[in-house]
Amino acid sequence: ESHFSAQDEQELESFGKKAWDNPVYNGSLPTSPLKIRAIYNPKAVLENPYGNAEERKVLEKEKKPSLGCCYYIFKGVRGLWGTTLTENTSENRELYVRTTLRELLVYIVFLVDISLLTYGMTSANSYYYTKVMSDLFLNTPGDSGVTFKTISSMTDFWTYAQGPLLDGLYWTKWYNNDSLMYSPHSFIYYENLLLGVPRIRQVKVQNNSCTVHQDFKHDIFGCYDVYREDKEDKSEVGNINGTAWKYHFEKELGGSTHWGKLATYSGGGFYQDLKLTKEESASILQELKDNLWLDRGTRAVFIDFSVYNANINLFCVIRLLVEFPATGGAFTSWQIRTVKLIRYINNWDYFIIACEIIFCVFIFYYIVEEILELRIHKLKYFKSIWNILDVVVILLALVAIIFHIFRTIKVNILLGQLLQEPTIYADFEFLAFWQTQYNNMNAVNLFFAWIKVFKYISFNKTMTQLSSTLARCAKDIFGFAIMFFIVFFAYAQLGYLLFGTQVENFSTFVKCIFTQFRIILGDFDYDAIDDANRVLGPIYFVTYVFFVFFVLLNMFLAIINDTYSEVKEELSNQKNELQLSDIIKQSYNRTLMRLKLKKERISDVQKALQSGSKELEFEDFRNCLKEMGHTDHEITAAFTRFDHDGNHVLDEDEQKIMQNDLEEKRVALNAEIQNLGRTYGTNNFDHTVKNVQTNSKASGVSLEEFQMLVQHVVQLEHIIGSIVSKIDTVMMKLDTLEKSK
Repeated sequence: ESHFSAQDEQELESFGKKAWDNPVYNGSLPTSPLKIRAIYNPKAVLENPYGNAEERKVLEKEKKPSLGCCYYIFKGVRGLWGTTLTENTSENRELYVRTTLRELLVYIVFLVDISLLTYGMTSANSYYYTKVMSDLFLNTPGDSGVTFKTISSMTDFWTYAQGPLLDGLYWTKWYNNDSLMYSPHSFIYYENLLLGVPRIRQVKVQNNSCTVHQDFKHDIFGCYDVYREDKEDKSEVGNINGTAWKYHFEKELGGSTHWGKLATYSGGGFYQDLKLTKEESASILQELKDNLWLDRGTRAVFIDFSVYNANINLFCVIRLLVEFPATGGAFTSWQIRTVKLIRYINNWDYFIIACEIIFCVFIFYYIVEEILELRIHKLKYFKSIWNILDVVVILLALVAIIFHIFRTIKVNILLGQLLQEPTIYADFEFLAFWQTQYNNMNAVNLFFAWIKVFKYISFNKTMTQLSSTLARCAKDIFGFAIMFFIVFFAYAQLGYLLFGTQVENFSTFVKCIFTQFRIILGDFDYDAIDDANRVLGPIYFVTYVFFVFFVLLNMFLAIINDTYSEVKEELSNQKNELQLSDIIKQSYNRTLMRLKLKKERISDVQKALQSGSKELEFEDFRNCLKEMGHTDHEITAAFTRFDHDGNHVLDEDEQKIMQNDLEEKRVALNAEIQNLGRTYGTNNFDHTVKNVQTNSKASGVSLEEFQMLVQHVVQLEHIIGSIVSKIDTVMMKLDTLEKSK
């Protein structure tokens, strides 16, 4: 016997006939009640939303497996080093794109840090400081008009040393001839402190270091060869005491070899330190000149000194070199190194400290990452040029960190010694040299770091074209490069032998190589080779330009262009894969959908409040929102948030608070939706449809089929929501019947 009334039985029969009337569903009716329970659990609706909350939390905690803190810590730490080489991304394109994007974002932070670090160690004043010093010591003439650059003999050297050199080193008066009496030290241009005293050093070769031909022995009594270290003169000169007349080895002076124009010179030799005053230094130079300190055996003279400008915190380490070749005459060269040796003075330096600490953390991070990747891939890891580049960047960074620590300690020691003994020579040459190499190394490291960006953006089809083209044509280019350089070096030898004795640009084989590259670029003095050889000069030039420039060089371009066309055609025929732009669009659409759903929920709650009286009970609030398709847990959460007294009724004040809160959220959501749309663009839907159409063509699903599937999914969601609502109604009536018994 049925427990239902006639009306109830009729409603149940009607529900049974119409509940599954779904135009999308073409299968049979569900035979198992488990399928309905998978969508809807009636027990959750019938329970009191306030009664068993604590019990449910306990049950949910019991259902979750106890994994422990160590598991989550390990998982979090492991996730920090998740890369495309440590994760299984070969069969999951979306995971590959997301992992690459995460790597790119982390690497951008590293790139910004290393850029700040590298540029923070340089100064825009370095160039002007170098120019001021070079103009003073290289281009300033003396009374006779001799400058350092115009020195062509030993006489010119002494004229320069006793004139412009001393005048530039020792500033004793203001421009109005008032004396500078406030310091015993010299301040060049009134701003640059001369550190210690300057040093003059020469290297010599022995007499009879070469052989005079038999026919000239009666006329030539001495022979001084070109400089080589094994022929260097290390004997004392006469009976005169002093460092200028006694040879000192490189270790004694703490010097190093120097690469000049004509030879590479050792760090030893005969040296003389000048004094703190101009008069004493002039007296020393005059004594050296009178005693013929420079003679036929002299091959090079070095003038070394250092200055410091406290205004810009920069050191300028200067070396002037005059070479006296075996041919006679003199050639000049110089090195002016402007470096920052003292660090951490102002706020910018302290900011650079923070960048250095972050840089060290990043290097540790990437070292661990490389170890993990090597552990997985073993020697196969080095098959990729990008992985080799990673190792190079890390190694250069480690060397830079070690040298930075060494440099800081060494500068502190050297400055301490200099402050204790201001009359000694301040040898900053060693530090300046390695500081320059350190800056060069950082520049190369920064260059490689920027090139490495291609590793993370090459997954895009457009970016892949360049890397794929170069990789595919590398073998052909290498093979053709052999042919190119055979012809190129043949012309270099020809130019050296034809014009090397008369044209400076062809005076050495290395210069010939660079000159021929300049011919390709159009930077060349044709008249020089034409004057050297009026017959072979034009023939050399015309044939070189024709064969090397018009034929061989354009073959490189033809190989690259042909390979690029092949790669582009292959990529156009490939199936479209998930791209970074697709991930961004999906995130945008999901965000926009969430915001719109939140806005709709707020509007529904506002309607429910407007339909109520001064006191709104939970059941009325719930029934109103259930008709709009909201779930029980959403309704309960919204109600309990403003039911401060817990009486299951919202009074007038509580309703007003809820309305104000909802209105604020609605305004905020509107603004967020507008900003999101403005940021991303107004034509997002059109682009999305185009991408769907393109992707569907590649995967075999048409745009019409895709739109139909979307409509079916929407209908299914609506029908399932209707079914849940009807089941809820039935269960409530069953509950009423049970209570009425």
